Amino acid sequence: MDNRPSRHRLVRIRSSRCEPPGQRRLSIREIGGALVRIELLTEGGYPYVSGDARLWCDRLVRGLEQHEFHIYALSRSERQEDEGWVPLPPQVNRVRTAPLWTAEDDGAGYGRRARRRFAECYGELVAALCEGGAAEAPGGPSDTEADRFASALYGLAELARDEGGLVRALRSEAAVRALERACRAPGALRTAREARVPDLLTVAAHLERALRPLSLDWYEDDDLGSVDLCHATSGGAAALPGLLAQHFCGVPLLVTEYGVRLRTHYLTATESSPPVRALLTAFHGRLATETYGRAAIVTSGNAHARRWQARCGADRAKLRTVYPGMDASRFTDVGESSACADPHTLVWVGRVEPAKDLVSLLHAFAEIRKEEPKTRLRIVGAPVGSEGTAYLGHCRALAAQLFPDEADGPHAVGDNPVSFEEIGGPELPALADAYAAGAVTVLSSVVEGFPLSLVEAMFCGRATVSTDVGAVVEVIGGTGLVVPPRNPRALAEACVALLRDTERRERLGAAARARALELFTVEQNITAFHGIYLDIVSQTPVRRVLLDETGKPLPFATPAEAHVPGRWTERGVRVVTRGGPGWAAGPPVRATAPTAVTEGAS
Repeated sequence: MDNRPSRHRLVRIRSSRCEPPGQRRLSIREIGGALVRIELLTEGGYPYVSGDARLWCDRLVRGLEQHEFHIYALSRSERQEDEGWVPLPPQVNRVRTAPLWTAEDDGAGYGRRARRRFAECYGELVAALCEGGAAEAPGGPSDTEADRFASALYGLAELARDEGGLVRALRSEAAVRALERACRAPGALRTAREARVPDLLTVAAHLERALRPLSLDWYEDDDLGSVDLCHATSGGAAALPGLLAQHFCGVPLLVTEYGVRLRTHYLTATESSPPVRALLTAFHGRLATETYGRAAIVTSGNAHARRWQARCGADRAKLRTVYPGMDASRFTDVGESSACADPHTLVWVGRVEPAKDLVSLLHAFAEIRKEEPKTRLRIVGAPVGSEGTAYLGHCRALAAQLFPDEADGPHAVGDNPVSFEEIGGPELPALADAYAAGAVTVLSSVVEGFPLSLVEAMFCGRATVSTDVGAVVEVIGGTGLVVPPRNPRALAEACVALLRDTERRERLGAAARARALELFTVEQNITAFHGIYLDIVSQTPVRRVLLDETGKPLPFATPAEAHVPGRWTERGVRVVTRGGPGWAAGPPVRATAPTAVTEGAS
């Protein structure tokens, strides 16, 4: 069955609406209890087959079957759309998609007043990027700059809603000239003043693409305004619809970042010219600050990412750590067995790329062989792209150079102690078999976020030796050995210590498995987000009450404290639009709850 959405033009940027085949809106009787209506906002992710964090989102949605999910997805390429969607569970009530990789001219012809509004709002936005306090500074931009950026951003969103879109305006010569004036204005950053015409065109094109979500037809009461909360699965473009849903409809926002989007921009913007890099960094910094400031809660996958969020302006009181949920069942047989294929074998598992620093691992292994001649090293993984392929060739050549008498080839004297393998072969048919093949699992990276391979080794009950990068220490928690990165001697000494001490290996492996089962399973991830959803909704003022077929209120479109004995209103009165009983609203959170509109009210 083809799960792809229909591609018909609705309004503004091309957007599609699809009620998944064979599905309908769930009633409260079918759910069997109170539900929360959750809007899942993704960029290049779920529900697409090749989407980022697809597996995590799918497990979250399937694990919370008592809730109702709407999915609003921004696609990254035509190929991603053509590949279609993953099968969706019944609790997904609506899916809407829009492309970030293209935007047709919306045909919105502005009159004089609209052109003036655009010039003012866009001019303020780019001026906020060019003036003072670069976003790289700890804590992000100043409050004045952040307020100026936010006001301009929401002004553009309101203009897009009133006039039918921004695409033509953002691509106009007026936009480029406004950017040029901001760069040349007194007080502009020195790097901004150095911008030339190609730089201005590059920045204007990037801003047009980044601001495309402002022109979507999603921000109505029956769309993003009809849910209890928006959950953005990353920062950046995915969070922008959530910001507008809060601005227009008062919907609370939850932001989850397993990879901090602003940090990713810092690491990938090095090839741009200094003016382009400075202006785009300022834009992404201002957007991150606004997202963190407006979000009710911001979650990260580890403390390393949480520190980045705090450095980029997030309020520490809003930050929560929710570890990625991984399927432990694949590793149960290996984890519950204390035996290993070869007690003299070290195993490395991962993507073959320079950041994994296999060169240091090979030099360390040369030292290990001097102390323990029987030791073997199995490197299990596939290269990533052309750079990874070239790096794999370099590592193979280095292994042949370090062990010339044992290297592969027609003149080899003995078996090669280093092997390069991939999952799926006859010796390693599954991922768990790779970890079962050795006594110690090694991680030698110089850059690492959340070390998934390390958690997999822990599920398998393997002792580990890792470099101190990213979230490694947080994940290990004392159940493995940690050494400095780019230090082959320290890596070798730690490996030798574990190879020589069977009892210590088994003790560390058992502790590692227990820690992984406690912190890093799918179940703990789902439980954590379930609690966060209820926490946010319970503290949100009543915005609307939805009624079922019999005219009774449908929980959970109201906060938990509103569910008390007694009638909400006088007999015969139905709440049909925004708002709710004043006594149930409580103090407003960021935005004042709208006044209730009822039938028969004067």
